[in-house]
Amino acid sequence: MDETEFAPFVAPLDYPMYVLTVDGGGSLGKAGCLVGFATQCSISPPKFLVCLSKQNHTYRAAAGTRLAALHVLAVTDVDLATLFGSQTGDEVDKFQECAWTEGPGGVPLLDRCSTWFVGEIEERTDLGDHEGLLLNPIQVAGDASLAPLAFSAVRDLNAGHDA
Repeated sequence: MDETEFAPFVAPLDYPMYVLTVDGGGSLGKAGCLVGFATQCSISPPKFLVCLSKQNHTYRAAAGTRLAALHVLAVTDVDLATLFGSQTGDEVDKFQECAWTEGPGGVPLLDRCSTWFVGEIEERTDLGDHEGLLLNPIQVAGDASLAPLAFSAVRDLNAGHDA
């Protein structure tokens, strides 16, 4: 089966959007990207699976890291989704374009995102054109009143990297 045959199943799905950030160190530095494929995958102990495109700069920066931060975007954060989803860290320093604070292990935390967690990368799994990062949360900030930004609001963004 190819993606066109699978499209009728996934077309109506409207999942929340996230920004994943890492500190790749060295020449890769701080990196971040828009993520649409992510989910809690265990309650006890808490675990979260993030699927990171192998085509982008953040994938290369995350390769040597042990920590990552996942930020929930609010409905008012379309500009952050555009910055992290339509620009590539190979060409643009996204962190010069937004306010951020250094978190555990140097991981950048986006100041405008009130709901995020930093997690240890416990496993990396090949998932086709994405790599699955199994995250064990070590520091969390949350806002239960947050209305998350949905995929439908950013569906037409052009990726900052080649598809």
